[in-house]
Amino acid sequence: MPTRVPDAEFDTRLASVRDRIAETDADAGVWFGATSIEYLTGFDHIQTERPVVLAVTDDRVEVTVPRLEVERVEQNPRIDSVHHYFDYPGGAPIETAASMLSNLGVSAVVTDADGAPGVMGYEGPALSEFVDVESQSWVDRMRWAKSDVEVELVRESARWGNLAHRYLADYTEVGAHPATVSQRASMEASRAMLDTLGDEYVPRTRADGPAMAGYITGEQTALPHGHTANRRLEEGDVLVTGASANVDGYHSELERTMFLGEPSDDQRHYFELMLEAQTIAIDALGPGVSISYVDEQVWNYFEEQGVTDLAQHHVGHNIGLGGHEPPYIDRGWADHCEEEDGREAEDDAMEVGHIYTIEPGIYTDEYGYRHSDTVAVTEDGTDMLTYFPRDLESNIIDVE
Repeated sequence: MPTRVPDAEFDTRLASVRDRIAETDADAGVWFGATSIEYLTGFDHIQTERPVVLAVTDDRVEVTVPRLEVERVEQNPRIDSVHHYFDYPGGAPIETAASMLSNLGVSAVVTDADGAPGVMGYEGPALSEFVDVESQSWVDRMRWAKSDVEVELVRESARWGNLAHRYLADYTEVGAHPATVSQRASMEASRAMLDTLGDEYVPRTRADGPAMAGYITGEQTALPHGHTANRRLEEGDVLVTGASANVDGYHSELERTMFLGEPSDDQRHYFELMLEAQTIAIDALGPGVSISYVDEQVWNYFEEQGVTDLAQHHVGHNIGLGGHEPPYIDRGWADHCEEEDGREAEDDAMEVGHIYTIEPGIYTDEYGYRHSDTVAVTEDGTDMLTYFPRDLESNIIDVE
């Protein structure tokens, strides 16, 4: 099982964007987005007020970074030259990047943004003040469909996420605090992951840890993005869990609705409605299937059951280097492709290599009910990458 992106994969990615550049009047492609830079070169960094600027020409890959990143980026075998400024705001990041482009003989670029994003208080000039600029979102689109290696990295993430989730369930008991159960489960799964993978594990700058698991409880589950409340677990609690692992920057998503003790008849009812909705969505997936259609099937089921007022979000989203990536399994995706984004209608079709979270939820005034599984689209249909049991009985934690 692979644990890192091989060099050949980066070669393919860079060759692809170089082909795109050659089809334009630009001299180089430029990227400001941290995930795009990582995708093309393997250099991962935290996007802060200190811009990082990647330039790709037909024969060079160069980067502008703050001084504090120089030693790390110099170790990257795919980057030919490193330019740096001291810091922000004392340094001049965009001016330094413009100088880099000038030294490369670049006067026109295709870029993912006209300047660095305004995060953490950054304010700076537009790149178009120094070179001619046209926009592109090539890497974002390339990331929709994963390669075979990327699928296996997400599968490996799911493997360790499953272990973290198993520990989470095992350590859950009446009187325990959700925060400490989460920490214990995450630590034990991370330890097992590190012991097993050894030197094959790639540390990440942008990571919470190798493996992680946790949950929201009680009334917080009625909020799709509820928080971990400062309360100890009680018999009768509804839990909405989450588990994943970071494998060379790639993620999976595993969520379950669990019960601490026997659920009530109402809780069983809403759980089964949620489970059936998820099953409908999973069964609808496949190559060439309309992305919008999958969400429509779930919505139709909710309408039949009279619970549309209990739904608060779409069915799911793509996942990979980002926890949320397009395409989004949403009834409005087709219109988004055709009207808002100017994309072709074909972009509403699932492709081999798409990896989706499938997570339709139901939220009552008291509790929420949501499973999430990570599913890859294959030539033959689908491949479930997460595999913790989905049925009700497997998600009831006995109270002694």
